[in-house]
Amino acid sequence: MFHGAQGDPQINSLIKACGRSRSSSSLFNFNKILNATLEDLRNQSTRKNDYFGTSHNVMGGDSVYGLFQCRRYLSNTDCATCVDAAAADILTCSGAVSAHIVYDGCFLRYGPYSFYSDTVRDASGIVCGNQTSKGETNDFSEEAKEVLNKLQMATPRIPNHYAATKTTLVGGGAIYAIAQCVETVSQNGCHDCLNLGFNNIQGCLPYIDGREYDAGCFMRYSQKPFFDGNQTIDITPFLDKGHSRKKLYLLIFGVLGGVALMIMIFFALYHLYSKHGLKKTMTVPKGEISGATKLKAPINYKYNDLKAATNNFSEENRLGGGGFGNVYKGTLKNGKVIAVKKLFTGQLNKKDDDFETEVKFLSNVHHRNLVRLLGFSNKGQDRVIVYEYMTNGSLDKFLFGFETGKKKGYCLNWKQRYDIALGTARGLAYLHEEFYVSIIHRDIKSSNILLDDKLQPIIADFCLARFLASDQSKLKTKFAGTLGYTAPEYAIHGQLSPKVDTYSYGIVVLEIAWELYEKGKHMELVDKKLDANEYDLEEVKRVIEIGLMCTQASAAKRPKMSEVVVLLTSKAQLDHLQPSIPVFVDSNLKPQESTFYSNATVSDSIVSAR
Repeated sequence: MFHGAQGDPQINSLIKACGRSRSSSSLFNFNKILNATLEDLRNQSTRKNDYFGTSHNVMGGDSVYGLFQCRRYLSNTDCATCVDAAAADILTCSGAVSAHIVYDGCFLRYGPYSFYSDTVRDASGIVCGNQTSKGETNDFSEEAKEVLNKLQMATPRIPNHYAATKTTLVGGGAIYAIAQCVETVSQNGCHDCLNLGFNNIQGCLPYIDGREYDAGCFMRYSQKPFFDGNQTIDITPFLDKGHSRKKLYLLIFGVLGGVALMIMIFFALYHLYSKHGLKKTMTVPKGEISGATKLKAPINYKYNDLKAATNNFSEENRLGGGGFGNVYKGTLKNGKVIAVKKLFTGQLNKKDDDFETEVKFLSNVHHRNLVRLLGFSNKGQDRVIVYEYMTNGSLDKFLFGFETGKKKGYCLNWKQRYDIALGTARGLAYLHEEFYVSIIHRDIKSSNILLDDKLQPIIADFCLARFLASDQSKLKTKFAGTLGYTAPEYAIHGQLSPKVDTYSYGIVVLEIAWELYEKGKHMELVDKKLDANEYDLEEVKRVIEIGLMCTQASAAKRPKMSEVVVLLTSKAQLDHLQPSIPVFVDSNLKPQESTFYSNATVSDSIVSAR
């Protein structure tokens, strides 16, 4: 089996380089725009056949440019996973003014200036294997040199600056090789970068695999397949001398014609400028086509406008409620539909400026799997938060068929359920590890997971969120959550850590009986409404086992949410991560007699989850 199959994002790290640290006085704004830049890159990486993207965000005097590039043999899912992992990893540079990471599967970089045309810098290097070819060493070295030489000549001439080849060796076996340049560099820049890379990577010979990386290009070869054999590109037309000569002639005539055209345009613009006093404009490089994105502050809505939008917070407009307030559907005067959460005033003991500060902070949390906070209102004792509206409501409606107390026959197929599990994991991984302040949700449950119009999961209700300082591993706090979804160390002892959310996530994925897992009856857990032809038995078993790992009694044994994302999207073996019996289950006791419940110190008024 080749190792580059779907389900392998190839997140083996080759280098992580962090620049100088910023001053603490400007770190807060910088982190906000860095966060927005990385999130924009993540979103771009999820688009079909979008293996390259750039982003530029500014706020005040701070500016952050970002770029990602995936190897084109990866699946779209693996590309997004690789970028997710790189974005989480690059944040460990902790306030560095610039940084870049190179994985086998992707490349990620950010900095304070437009570096999109950079090709060569000091952070280049090679990574070599430690095995030699079984055949004649000299023969392999010469054949590998020929393969790499052709790649470095052809790749700059190929659209998207990417090529992959498989070359059969004389003595048997094959050489798999790729070359890739950043799409925003020029053909000459790509050529110079790969020419230097070709000279450097020869230092790995006679070993059977090697990698060379630089700011603008990447080369890799191996006798072991790291991409599918049918993903190669015929580079022969780009090596033909006649073809190259023809291109040269076309280039010469094109340049001459272009110069003439530019002269004509110059005089035309000069005429317009003289006549109308027009201001000169700046051209936008390829990497900045979308322009700079300004971060928007949350809107301070008028309370009366929200009151009118929700029909005076009427029961007919109520979408649901929780421990901190009720949520209503609202329609603004301009027709925009919103979700309005009116907080219970009895829960509030903060000043107005504290409330506004927290809301403004949360409005900068941007992720495709987290609900977007649009604005707020505070009038007297009333505190209101405005969110984007999700057309499909919450996940519990689909899982259990409940909506405003009425049963409904909703059914999600396996792919939709899998995507919801994966998207929820990604959203939590972002909160815990990728935002510049670690955020613990504390009340993850199916009713707090909304679904958009494409049935993608959107985590809601940050009113219970607490912020964990970077130098803390645990936080002891007053219990606030839903018993049944809540980790035992938090419900009993008030010990709060990101693993509390991991536990709740596992309950959402599972809500199962341990006896079925012990007897190997995984498929008895599958919703009977699912079509047996629509899901893979091994994939279902894998998801169940991941969910069980998340609900371990010991927080230390639970995986981080970023690890859950990797487990869901890769085919890594789970043998070393066998789950033990969950804390709630004792085969000799009925559920209501479990020792957890008899020893619990939380209020009896908290209702357990289904």
